[in-house]
Amino acid sequence: MKVQDLVDALNLKVISGAQGLDREVDGCYVSDLLSDVMGNADMNNVWVTLQTHKNVMAIASLKELACVIFVKGLMAAEEVIEQSNEEGIPLLSTNMQTYEVVGKLYNILNA
Repeated sequence: MKVQDLVDALNLKVISGAQGLDREVDGCYVSDLLSDVMGNADMNNVWVTLQTHKNVMAIASLKELACVIFVKGLMAAEEVIEQSNEEGIPLLSTNMQTYEVVGKLYNILNA
């Protein structure tokens, strides 16, 4: 499955990093604790979070994540958007709560 497939299935807003929409998705990691994501997320995971600051891209790049989904309609700062575009790691947004988007992701990734 590709990031673009998730964008379409979940009606996600692409904030930045559109050139990475063809990245493969192998799973999902959900956490707002950066050290937890750094220690436990796997390459090609979707990261679901409410964190929107610049360290999000540092972790996403380090872990080679497929994309980052911000919940509750949250938006990243301009510097985060710029880094996303440079690295080709999509930043996506949804108005859904974490529980709802993760439940839908689970169903999609395990279909």
